[in-house]
Amino acid sequence: MQYKIDLYLKTYKGLSVLKAIISKNFHYLVNRVIIGIDKNSENDYSNEIINLCAFYQLKYCLENNTESDFDESEYTFAISWNKIIPYKKTKLIVFHESLLPKYRGFSPLVNQLLNAETEIGVSAFYATNEFDKGDIIFQEKISINYPIKINEAIELVSEIYNSIIIHILELIIANIKLPRIKQDEESASYSIWREYKDYFIDWNRSSSYIKRFVDAVGYPYLGARTYIKNQEIIIINSEVYSDLKIEINDIGKVILLDKEYPIVICGNGLLKITEAIFSETKNSILPLKNYRTRFYS
Repeated sequence: MQYKIDLYLKTYKGLSVLKAIISKNFHYLVNRVIIGIDKNSENDYSNEIINLCAFYQLKYCLENNTESDFDESEYTFAISWNKIIPYKKTKLIVFHESLLPKYRGFSPLVNQLLNAETEIGVSAFYATNEFDKGDIIFQEKISINYPIKINEAIELVSEIYNSIIIHILELIIANIKLPRIKQDEESASYSIWREYKDYFIDWNRSSSYIKRFVDAVGYPYLGARTYIKNQEIIIINSEVYSDLKIEINDIGKVILLDKEYPIVICGNGLLKITEAIFSETKNSILPLKNYRTRFYS
């Protein structure tokens, strides 16, 4: 029996999965592709997914233009998708970028980097009416070292997405039953959704945490934001600076310059800002026009 699949794809990870399916010549299985829009990314890769579908003559539509009377495929896969998918008969398989049952919910990869997890991974599971609680089909993980940028982490997990989707499709083609493993509810944790204000730096945090924050919410996301002199800026690169004994820890103030780079007092430790731009003009803030500068959010 030749099964058909529907693909709900969003972001670079969705594009990567579609490329993997095509590279294995499995795109004959694709019934249609539903393409998501991510407004919290500088580039959500929706145009790249559209172009790839058009080139290989795959039926596609944007998420807001989904047909209500389409014929469901036997299997539906959701890649980097964060909205409810209506389904009746299809087997809906969701890919989630954490090792479930940890980090159920939203922005799991960003939050894992913020928490300095040493392993990241992807889980494929059967969707249910409950929040990321379905039986697990496959999981894969990889060890990481810090510092690591979010785009590097996305590249790593994208390879895992690709590996799992191809493995599942090979089993489906061979008519082999997919595994089902119950999740351990006692080990479950939850990851909260992010909004625009969550991109602003909390200078009361430690310099090591803020460094991870800058790296975790950077491109393709909106970037770590803060203010100087009523102007919003985006910090692109930073380094933890060797700590100094400060008699009064006046958080957010520049204590000194290392060449042209400002050293900022954090809740614990110091942070060197090596690249930052004004959010409106995209011009560099460096060198600072005034040594007596405070960063605040």
